Amino acid sequence: MGDDVRDILDLEGPHSGTSSSVSKEAIIGSAKKPVKKSGSTFKRPEGMARELYALLYTDNKAEIAPLIQTDTSSGYKQNKAQLGQSRARPWKWMSFRNPARKDSAIFFHWRRVADEGKAYPFANFNKKVDVPTYTDEEYLKHLHEEYPSTWSKDETDHLFDLCRRFDLRFPVVHDRYDSEKFNSRTIESLKERYYSVCNKLAKIRGGRGNHSQVPAVCHFDAQHEADRKAQLERLYARTQKQVQEEEELLGELKKIEQRKREREKKQQDLQKIIAAAENSERLQFHRTPKKVLQKKKVFGGGVGSGLGTIAEGSPLPGGDGAAVKIVDKSGGVFVRSSKLKIPSSLGQKKLKVIETLLDDFGINLTPMPTEQVCTEFTELRSDVLLLLDLKAALDSCEYELQTLRHQFEAVTSESAKERLPASLKSSLETFQPLLTH
Repeated sequence: MGDDVRDILDLEGPHSGTSSSVSKEAIIGSAKKPVKKSGSTFKRPEGMARELYALLYTDNKAEIAPLIQTDTSSGYKQNKAQLGQSRARPWKWMSFRNPARKDSAIFFHWRRVADEGKAYPFANFNKKVDVPTYTDEEYLKHLHEEYPSTWSKDETDHLFDLCRRFDLRFPVVHDRYDSEKFNSRTIESLKERYYSVCNKLAKIRGGRGNHSQVPAVCHFDAQHEADRKAQLERLYARTQKQVQEEEELLGELKKIEQRKREREKKQQDLQKIIAAAENSERLQFHRTPKKVLQKKKVFGGGVGSGLGTIAEGSPLPGGDGAAVKIVDKSGGVFVRSSKLKIPSSLGQKKLKVIETLLDDFGINLTPMPTEQVCTEFTELRSDVLLLLDLKAALDSCEYELQTLRHQFEAVTSESAKERLPASLKSSLETFQPLLTH
């Protein structure tokens, strides 16, 4: 019991040099593994990316880069304000006048003594529009308008006075316009009268050499402005259903334009194919036997002789896979049966169609590769490709014709005729016999 107490209190026993009892831990060792205490750990700040935190801190590194500044004695830091180093500038309660005001009103405010006597700085922001003035003589000679115009001199003077007071803010001018004394006007009519007077003054004063109060010529179309506002109001008053219908129509328009571009491209490719076929036939017709013999002598006519050439036939350039063009790029000695191979650039779909058609006609896909057979076989496959392209163009034209016929039937229906104007109805009745045929 005493030994246990001394062990708990970590005291030395009477026989500290020699231990009277041997414990299990002394023989086997402690079963518990010592726990390695790690130093202070840092938690990844909120909002910081995991990759960035891994660059800044890892457990494997001996020296850890600090996340915050640890040494504040030196380095970049904000200097504190040095107060009390100089005397404060004196201020004074003084009066001032605003040059933008015409009533000579006097106001008071605090201002530095050094700025006493200077102009009010905010008066520079008072910008005035130069509204031209005219004399009675100029109005009678140039600005007076006869019937059907209802503008009088008093009303024109009232308009220019409001424009001068409110700096050409025509909505405000229209709001303050005296409709009881004068006629009721719209904003467009006020603008049209103002700019017409300014344009006339610019013309009569520009020739005299007097450039003061000569405004720039501005052409204002009142009808266009009224139509623009009406269209904007109709656009703003659209319902959600009308907006969706317009978006659907725009989507259909894009599809129609895309189909139109595709048809135009197909037609261009078809024209190139037909032109190439005509050129090849013309060349074959004008080719003389003498030139053919010379060509045979140059390239050789035997089996396995000759250089890498384009196979004789009627290749049809002008599109991908538009003709059977066989080119031997290896050079040197070649086997004539290689001319019968169709290039893979045509595509597997066209190759399959060509093989199917030849099989339907009972033609062997691998005939005896004589020179004449290779030439005729290549021309046959070129004609098959031309036939396929023409058939595709015919199907496209028939589809377009059917679409236009359905559209015409929809327009010429009784319900659609009722919604058409009278002028379009008469035109439709005139051309309907031609369109139906």
